[in-house]
Amino acid sequence: MDKNAAVDHPIIDLLGQRWSPRAFAERPVDEDTLRTLFEAARWSPSSYNEQPWRFLVAPKSDSATYDRLLSCLVEFNQQWAKTAPVLMLTMASKLFAKNGKPNPHGWHDVGLAMMGLTMQAMSMELYVHQMAGFDPAKARQVFAIPDDFDPVAAVAIGYLGDPSVLPPPIRQQETAPRSRRPMDETVFTERFGHTAPFTP
Repeated sequence: MDKNAAVDHPIIDLLGQRWSPRAFAERPVDEDTLRTLFEAARWSPSSYNEQPWRFLVAPKSDSATYDRLLSCLVEFNQQWAKTAPVLMLTMASKLFAKNGKPNPHGWHDVGLAMMGLTMQAMSMELYVHQMAGFDPAKARQVFAIPDDFDPVAAVAIGYLGDPSVLPPPIRQQETAPRSRRPMDETVFTERFGHTAPFTP
């Protein structure tokens, strides 16, 4: 299935190929591969090099942890995420470790780490699907997440599968063309909403 982005301007191939599938193959993700993914995340940039990200990983081989994490997802996401060989929860520190003050950039930096992990995954023919659809309060309770960390997103990781295994409504989303709003609606200069002149 060709889901490459129909870009208006040249970008690196991995960015154009990246998308978030819901159909995953049964093939497991081995530990060496997981180490490489988290090494990519480890070297992501962060404010004051705080590295506020934390990851809770549940490979399907650890069925107890996997099932607990799956139970934190909303019902819609449970339908398809149960096929992924790896589930994960990302977390962000609320505070700077160096002085205990609030870190307003923690979630941003978790996003950077996940982009690093995602691009590394794409280079290894792995796909990553991040989900807002989970219960943070339940995740906090189930996994004893301390108060000074926020659950940010749930994540599914695996090799691309066959969309025909998905329920029909989800299958339609899986096979639909990708789209983005035009650049001139998001890139401004001088003031908010004033389109930058170099955009189309």
